[in-house]
Amino acid sequence: MPVLYVLSVATRPAGSHVSAWRPAVAGVAEVFHAHFVDHAYPRHIHEVWTLLIVDDGAVRFDLDRHRHGALRTSVTLLPPYVPHDGRSATPDGFRKRVLYLDTSALDAELVGRAVDEPDLADPRLRDRVHHLHQVLATPGDEFEAESRLAFILDRLRRQLRQRSPAGGQPPGRGLAVRLRELLDARTVEGITLGEAAQLLHAHPTHLVRAFTQAHGVPPHTYLTGRRVELARRLLLAGQRPVETAVAAGFFDQAHLTRHFRRYLGVSPARYPRPS
Repeated sequence: MPVLYVLSVATRPAGSHVSAWRPAVAGVAEVFHAHFVDHAYPRHIHEVWTLLIVDDGAVRFDLDRHRHGALRTSVTLLPPYVPHDGRSATPDGFRKRVLYLDTSALDAELVGRAVDEPDLADPRLRDRVHHLHQVLATPGDEFEAESRLAFILDRLRRQLRQRSPAGGQPPGRGLAVRLRELLDARTVEGITLGEAAQLLHAHPTHLVRAFTQAHGVPPHTYLTGRRVELARRLLLAGQRPVETAVAAGFFDQAHLTRHFRRYLGVSPARYPRPS
């Protein structure tokens, strides 16, 4: 079934606003535009590639425990399953446009190279991303959007492959990946630490330590972030917050609202959804 085009805007106090939708374009999981004055993202993980451009101000962020900045002149690419946060680097906040791209958009071997250097000082690439956002804001131009996205991905691949390969995996990485896969499979119903330790044949403390060392966040923080991501998709599909809370694994709507606001700076009730 084709994905219906959805565009809506949620306002926040002090001039902040959020606009998000899911276009009918293969490879694009979500388009997200935001102007934040005082919101700071906590450390979190996406299951998709994050392609970001800044239109006003600047953003400071830590990616895999290393500090970086996103400027108006560059393109920022954050890989999936790598922890990062985000906050304004200027008193007046920042304005950004983001494309969340499916993991299949870029090869997994490029993740390490994106971690090392997430900022791409490439004016031509930034111009292409800018024009893609303009096309995505116009329903009916999906074919043009797919063509523009193909050129962007090709340029990203070529730039990333010119960099040196990332180093080897840290100790405990395999165990951490298996726990991550287990949490992904049990995002809604959840799992106890004891059950996870039994399934993975590891001591609970070692399991938490290995996961945190490999992914930069503890397992419970990762699971909450995955539930917030699921809630975003459900809201964009038109589900009401009260239904979304249970469907995404939260105890109730208040539980969802508390975490959703912390991650995205806006409540689920005011997050964009079909009108």
